[in-house]
Amino acid sequence: MIQRLLPFFTLIALFIILSIASPNFLTATNLSSVVRQTAVINIMALGMTVVIIAGGIDLSVGSILALAGLLGAMTMEHNGIAMGLIAGLIIGGACGMANGLMTTGLRINPFIVTLGTMGIYRGLALIISKGLPVHEIPPSFSYLGEGTLLGVPFVLWILLLCAATVHVILEHTRLGRYAFSIGSNPEAAFYAGVPVRFHTTAVYTLAGLLTGLAGMIEASRLMTGQPTSGQGYELTAIAAVVIGGGSLRGGEGSVLGTLVGAFIMGLLANGSDLLGTNPYWQQVIIGAVIILAVAFDEMRKRRS
Repeated sequence: MIQRLLPFFTLIALFIILSIASPNFLTATNLSSVVRQTAVINIMALGMTVVIIAGGIDLSVGSILALAGLLGAMTMEHNGIAMGLIAGLIIGGACGMANGLMTTGLRINPFIVTLGTMGIYRGLALIISKGLPVHEIPPSFSYLGEGTLLGVPFVLWILLLCAATVHVILEHTRLGRYAFSIGSNPEAAFYAGVPVRFHTTAVYTLAGLLTGLAGMIEASRLMTGQPTSGQGYELTAIAAVVIGGGSLRGGEGSVLGTLVGAFIMGLLANGSDLLGTNPYWQQVIIGAVIILAVAFDEMRKRRS
């Protein structure tokens, strides 16, 4: 029980420590900045949660984010904001579906499949854009990433909607129940009559859709379609899920835990900036956190 509450205690402790260490931490401007910066990772991590619960992994989400954001921005140049958003979501969903189809159809470990597609999607983004960002974006598109609604960052409303949707899917739909079953024991799920291939593909498609949305939010914050964006985001998304109690063995994870994990990563990054810590240490911290979180999970399972 204590281990399950550890992420929540860690978030509270980190919040208190940063409040004391930096007078600028509790300002409305800084907290709003944390929410905006963390929203992209949070939305990606929600999709990663479902994938990890189903016993999979997706190393290509950073590349999907870049490709979806780039093509969404390119569509927006000539067809308006709505069509650009739709294009970004479709591209993200299609990339996720391709990951799922290759994993189930070719029966290849998802680590290998998504490691390959990480390079493919990133390469396609660079080829299509010729390595150059897309700048011709309608000014009003910035509202998606930088606007406010009722005094709250607009991206926070989007994040809450996504979190509620994923929670309902996991707890109250067949896809959610089957994801837990597949992650816990895919062979038993298959013999119990669960359409493993279909639901595994559906899980990756959902993750792709959410990543496509995150890509459009990132494009809105930068006001460019950047083919090199999202580098390293896959590790941060995985770290958020693992910190929040998700198991890389599958069958465990929750929306609330992932949100806490993502905000811990966001506060660590923000605290490093406020305290003048070398930004390169953030990569060291992320890697160490993943190892420690998995080690705690393994120890808990051995004891039980």
